[in-house]
Amino acid sequence: MDVKKLILDTVDGQGYVPLSPYDMHSMLLPLGVDESEFWRALSALELDYEIQFTKKGKIAKGTDMGFFKAKISASSRGDFGFAVTDDGEFFIPPRFMRGAYHGDTVVIKRIDYLSKYYGKGNEAEVVEILERGANEAVGTLTVYGNGRRFVAYVTPENERLHLKIKVNSKNLVASDGDKVVVKINQYPKDENDFALGEITEVLGRSDSLEGNYRAILHSNGIATSFRDETVDEARAVSSEPLDITGRLDLRNETVFTIDSADAKDLDDAISLKITENGYVLGVHIADVSHYVRPGSYLDKEAIERGTSVYFVDKVVPMLPRELSNGICSLNGGEDRLTLSCFVTLDKSGTMISSEIRKSVINSKVRGVYAELNDIIANGENSEFFPKYRHVMDDFSKMMELYRILRQRSEQKGAMELESDEVKIVLDENGLPTKIEKRERGESERLIEQFMLCANEAVATYMYNACVPCVFRVHEEPDREKINSFAIFAKNLGVDVSLLRTKNTITPMQLSRVLASSEEKGYSAIVSSVLLRALMKAKYSAVQRPHFGLNTEYYCHFTSPIRRYPDLSVHRILKAFLDGELDGASIEKYERFANLSAELSSENEVKAIHAERDIEQLYKCVYMQAQEGEEMEAVISSVASFGLFAKTENLCEGLIPVDSLGGGFYYDKDNYTLSRGKTTYRLGQKVKIRVDSVDIALRQINFELVREKKQEDTEGEEATVKNEISLRNSANAKESAQRDRAHRRTSASKKHTLRKGTQRKYRR
Repeated sequence: MDVKKLILDTVDGQGYVPLSPYDMHSMLLPLGVDESEFWRALSALELDYEIQFTKKGKIAKGTDMGFFKAKISASSRGDFGFAVTDDGEFFIPPRFMRGAYHGDTVVIKRIDYLSKYYGKGNEAEVVEILERGANEAVGTLTVYGNGRRFVAYVTPENERLHLKIKVNSKNLVASDGDKVVVKINQYPKDENDFALGEITEVLGRSDSLEGNYRAILHSNGIATSFRDETVDEARAVSSEPLDITGRLDLRNETVFTIDSADAKDLDDAISLKITENGYVLGVHIADVSHYVRPGSYLDKEAIERGTSVYFVDKVVPMLPRELSNGICSLNGGEDRLTLSCFVTLDKSGTMISSEIRKSVINSKVRGVYAELNDIIANGENSEFFPKYRHVMDDFSKMMELYRILRQRSEQKGAMELESDEVKIVLDENGLPTKIEKRERGESERLIEQFMLCANEAVATYMYNACVPCVFRVHEEPDREKINSFAIFAKNLGVDVSLLRTKNTITPMQLSRVLASSEEKGYSAIVSSVLLRALMKAKYSAVQRPHFGLNTEYYCHFTSPIRRYPDLSVHRILKAFLDGELDGASIEKYERFANLSAELSSENEVKAIHAERDIEQLYKCVYMQAQEGEEMEAVISSVASFGLFAKTENLCEGLIPVDSLGGGFYYDKDNYTLSRGKTTYRLGQKVKIRVDSVDIALRQINFELVREKKQEDTEGEEATVKNEISLRNSANAKESAQRDRAHRRTSASKKHTLRKGTQRKYRR
């Protein structure tokens, strides 16, 4: 008998009124609950903060008493933090962190009074640290001292982990300035103390590409190799004969893939049929779940990784290459197992119905974005036209449907935020030689629209079928953040009248604002600021709308080779299609969907951080060779400590406020730094000089180049005039002083004469 569960079920019950322990035991006594067992369970639940006692000694739910379990997300300075719970987000002021660090699992207690920090009643204090978030850290080793006494400590790369880890300076395996992995043996007992640890791995010099690359991978938990048992299993399942029993045979249909030229994990193919009333869009996705089975080595490592990670120089796949580039990849001319979603649309692009089938396909051509974009631009005159001649009729119809879907997407207000993707070209030694903006053409947008359509169709299908699902959700933005965004956009001259409403903000309203910003020439910068105001999309086993796409139901279905949530959706779908879902199995798949959503969201964040850090590392290496060079840039961000400017090749650097001179005022609402008549604002074009590059910190520093402009010339003329005026004034002053002296002398002589005359007359 699970006495803990009985107690929790009681306090969770609808209409529960806090009971004394004796009254609760009396209530549970008919169920055969032993008194000593009851008190042991009650004590354990109290220690675990699941229940708490009121002032009158009655049993209440822990959360009702303001106690929550949460993970700490520390600030970049590490002195305060935030904790996200089911009851909302709490601010943890510095004095209430109580030794907790970023990533720690803690118990927090809501502060009932209004604190002097935020005054909104959403503060909390840490009451117990349950588990440390970091057992090790990656950082730079510092060794200092004199004579025979040396001190060695490691400063973590993660600035949120605000501590220094002292290591034994005797027999050091690393040198001053090395990037190392350090195991944390003891956290500080006081905020001014060192943590204690030991170096377990040396990654390389802190100013080297290799050392920093390895540090980024380790910090984000990116494993570049698979376990032996996983690889062995991948080889075994990929060599199994193709079993197409019970599958819809589409091998003779015109089905093909479109991907980038360097893609090797081709997980989606498309087809299209024209009907009397519209279209039937076929989106055929690699049936990865056929090979990655529950509980297998492949499945365990896939859920740990969560996603493939795409770096400048390589891809770290979620699945071994035997699957990702082999049996699961929809290579041209090869039979492949798929899960097909057929979406029936009317002539306006409205979704009428959808059907999902297990299938087998044979891709008729390996389409490439750049080649098809060239055909779109040049038609039969394109050098690539002969390769696609046998599928061009279907492709032309696909372009027709794509334009309808895109127009419909715009009409319903789905937001399309402008974002720049970077293409970094490497030489034979793996060093960056060129950085440029990656362009997206019509064929990329076609695939994007078709995948969006399929994802929405599958999510709707699963929701209506009442089966578990891993949804992709995007919550409504915070009203205060949107108000701040509206102030900024209005000051640029962008029409934000639609946002002046007490009602809920809609994607359509924000899309209209983006359209207005494009007309004013501020599209990129307004998109950037709006992106900061919006919530982050995440995975959830609970259905909620996707705000950005303005759709009620949405999930990820189209990339199971490289995303675990897509693989999860496939697994649940196939169980439903095979008639395997009943009461017990639905509960099992609900637990699976919850676990997949939670881990997939965490792994997505890790992958994004790692990809950005590696990209920034290569940008630093490239810009290091540009030190001293002058170039055009645009102010991309404004902070109290300086300006961030982005060059044409999308490399961003900091112009420290100190380098601009003193007296600047930071306006956080309008994102400006100003002093007198000088104002720096987002989107402003400037000329910069590359001042310095720090590889270890992955930071580029710029210096603002002040060019002579008309106002500068006028200023110089005014200065000259002022100097002349001052000189004239000085001369005039000197002349006046001489005149006054002369007058005083003359007056003195006259006075003496008058006195002498008076004496004469008196005599």
